[in-house]
Amino acid sequence: MRLRVEFTTEPFDLEEAPAHALAARAVIEAAELDAVDVGPFGNTAEGGADSVLTAVDALLRKSLQAGATRISLQVNVVGEDGR
Repeated sequence: MRLRVEFTTEPFDLEEAPAHALAARAVIEAAELDAVDVGPFGNTAEGGADSVLTAVDALLRKSLQAGATRISLQVNVVGEDGR
């Protein structure tokens, strides 16, 4: 199964990316995912279910440790592996 995760971390800082946002970005960029898109107000990544779920676990833990007070995420099934 393939999954897509969309997420944001808060609080926002329009002047510079906060530590929790950088931590989340680092997790997603280091994970074995494809179709990664990081931006200032939302991020998406897609991959196999195991890879996405592992990345989401690390993203939650590391973002909270880095000061996030809220993490919004949505996970969607987008197909089967290999499609």
